[in-house]
Amino acid sequence: MLRATLTLLAGGALAQAVPLLLWPLIARLFTPSAMGVYTAFSTVAATVAVVACARYEYALPMARDELQAAHLLALCLRVALGVVAVSIPLAWGLARWAHLPLAAWLPVTVAASGLLSLFMMWSNRADRFRALAASRVVQYGGAAALQLLLGALLWRGKASGTNNAWVLTLGPVLAMGLATLPLLGPAPQGGWRAVFRSGQGLREVARRYRDFPLLNTPHAFLGTLQDALAAALLIAWSGNAAAGFWGLALRYLKAPATLVGTAVSQALYPKLTQSDAAQAQRAVREVMVILGALACALMAVLLVAGPWLFERVFGAPWRTAGELARALAPYIAVHFVAAPLAVVTMAWQAQRWAFRLAVIGQIVFLACLAWGLWTGGAEHGLLRGAWAVSGGMVLYFGYYFWRLARWKAIPPSVTQKAAS
Repeated sequence: MLRATLTLLAGGALAQAVPLLLWPLIARLFTPSAMGVYTAFSTVAATVAVVACARYEYALPMARDELQAAHLLALCLRVALGVVAVSIPLAWGLARWAHLPLAAWLPVTVAASGLLSLFMMWSNRADRFRALAASRVVQYGGAAALQLLLGALLWRGKASGTNNAWVLTLGPVLAMGLATLPLLGPAPQGGWRAVFRSGQGLREVARRYRDFPLLNTPHAFLGTLQDALAAALLIAWSGNAAAGFWGLALRYLKAPATLVGTAVSQALYPKLTQSDAAQAQRAVREVMVILGALACALMAVLLVAGPWLFERVFGAPWRTAGELARALAPYIAVHFVAAPLAVVTMAWQAQRWAFRLAVIGQIVFLACLAWGLWTGGAEHGLLRGAWAVSGGMVLYFGYYFWRLARWKAIPPSVTQKAAS
């Protein structure tokens, strides 16, 4: 377990570090307007792609035997084919009525993302952790490298504005395709041809693991839908450039939460499942305090030097992204603390409560952003929306932290169950 965790953490850290290092160069090749077009499309594509396999791929590590795993794999491929087929008329509708730029890229993006997610879980089942780590590096690092390379080639002699935003989409699609290649082994029982031929057993595994499409899919879908709706609001009230500033700011501001949150949650989850109620609650409170101290330091840096840092790193056109970073600093701080705590409600069997609260949080987020954009107008709406999001989400996460710190219905640990 330790070796697997360290392998995945090393791959994840490198996968996150490469694009973070390359994006200051990418930002100098593309205008905020082009970045906004890409942000709008990528959030819509992510919303569709998250349900590409109806989340059945997450049941693969739970399959009882190789035959059931092969049936699940076949089911996922058939569902993915159906979702990709549906995304074709959806892309046409988004281009015609929603005027979504780059909509023609939706089917191929959904296909690449869905297949990558499926084969990541297939490799997870086979304990191929080195392949998983390598795949993540290729996916994220390769995407940034291709965006930089293609952008540099097209940038010669002309600025890469909105018309060249397709380059920002092509890079990730190619990288996801390449990242899938290390994950194709081992072959399922009966070989790959059997997966495409067999239709037996699909109904049984679909019924057995129906909680994944019924419960997990709505949660994942709503999470990505929030980003898509936020981008739509920003473009509708403030234009493509506003979405570009927003996308770049959050890409960097949430990176520490992703890196630290993954490591902390992987260490915290087994402790919660193996400790008694008092020890588990004490561990959660200690994590909140430690992460809270780090979050306050991060927030202080953004409040004091956010605009200056973004201007220095990305260039003068991106100073507005730094001003956004300053306004979003309180939200980023509480998100930093909350990111690894998702495993707490899993360990304490409170997923339904967490889902209901997450829906409320998404409504608060979008309502605050919309209020700020509406009342601030074209000149001040972007920053007012960011400050409103920070205010609303600090209250929301404050309630979340308070409930977890005082949680009463902590179930018995695995050790206690075994003893009884």
